[in-house]
Amino acid sequence: MNIGEKLRKVRQDRGLSQRELAQRAGLTNGTISMIEQNKTSPSVASLKSLLDAIDVSMAEFFATLEETRQSRFFYLKHEFTELAPPGPDSQLLSLRQLGNARSHSLQVLHEHYAPGADTGPELLSHPAEEAGIVIRGQIEVTVDDEVSVLSAGDGYLFDSRLPHRFRNIGDEPCEIVSASTPPSF
Repeated sequence: MNIGEKLRKVRQDRGLSQRELAQRAGLTNGTISMIEQNKTSPSVASLKSLLDAIDVSMAEFFATLEETRQSRFFYLKHEFTELAPPGPDSQLLSLRQLGNARSHSLQVLHEHYAPGADTGPELLSHPAEEAGIVIRGQIEVTVDDEVSVLSAGDGYLFDSRLPHRFRNIGDEPCEIVSASTPPSF
């Protein structure tokens, strides 16, 4: 997916200038320009801030067309939708969504964090409840002012309106299965 081109189209569809979007998202219009020209790739947190500023969820931004005439119950691993921005970090962080979150009241993600990967220096926040279980590796989770390092078998559950961040501080990849309701990421 061409993130810059898609962001420019969504921004223009909403009638916003780069400057207006930058002000709403708390970024510089130079940053918006660089992203739209694909000269830089935003972190997950930066892209989330941009999309929040134009009232589009990550799920909607990265949505693939899903057949709506017939209910769907099963998905093969190659049918998941990647929500992490492509770019240099795409080898470090993968957030794969099960199904089309716009059609359900639950969003399920299969997350992979390489050593050193994180969701970005900016803390995330979205109107939902979020829970997950670490399948392998370790992840440092920050929620509001609390920080905890979770290992395989450990889990988390919090109001995701609270500022939060995920960071792999270990030496091995981390894998998490998470869910949020309503879908807002």
